[in-house]
Amino acid sequence: MVAAFASTSSTPTTDVSDAPRTQLRVGRLTKAHGLKGAIKLELYTDDPERRFVPGAAFSLQVPAESPWHGKHLVLRELRWYNGMPVGFFDGVDDRSAAEALLKAILWVENVDQEEAEPDAWYDHQLVGLAVVREGQKVGEVVRVDHFPAQDLLIVKTASGEVMVPFVQAIVPEVDVEAGVVTVTPPAGLFEEIVDDEPSTQAAVESGADADAPSE
Repeated sequence: MVAAFASTSSTPTTDVSDAPRTQLRVGRLTKAHGLKGAIKLELYTDDPERRFVPGAAFSLQVPAESPWHGKHLVLRELRWYNGMPVGFFDGVDDRSAAEALLKAILWVENVDQEEAEPDAWYDHQLVGLAVVREGQKVGEVVRVDHFPAQDLLIVKTASGEVMVPFVQAIVPEVDVEAGVVTVTPPAGLFEEIVDDEPSTQAAVESGADADAPSE
């Protein structure tokens, strides 16, 4: 996750075991580091010690034309340089190989019964929740879109879909049990900002006409 307050992508998968499983988005490869295939990571998880251990396998979200499409990436080691996580992966042994993986998004298979990370929700937990502003329902979450910078809640309203940045300042509370997402959006996010300038100008002109001497 980009921050502690964010959604965790989930895609149900079929498995032979009884435990339901989901695919969780846990990171993105951002920049080659050095000449030996290391790659800097942007983490989408608050628990990298559990997700990024030697031998961890990640499925890759990459373009269809990528040589890595449909393949898995296996972590050899995760190191930290100046507070930045850097991954070393099997089969990625030089800078050229690392650069071929840039912008790839990493996914892991997760058992749903795992203890949830704090302030993190699966997409399917958010879809269908009522979106409430100042005690009034303004819409309903229909999906979650994930981008490198942040996640967006897509909210269906009476006038169409609204993209709401899923950050603490705008979405201060999610209550899955109550079925409610509380939002404190900036002006204009859920409605058009009325331009008062024409009416103000008209009032000025009207005042000027009133003061003008009659003929």
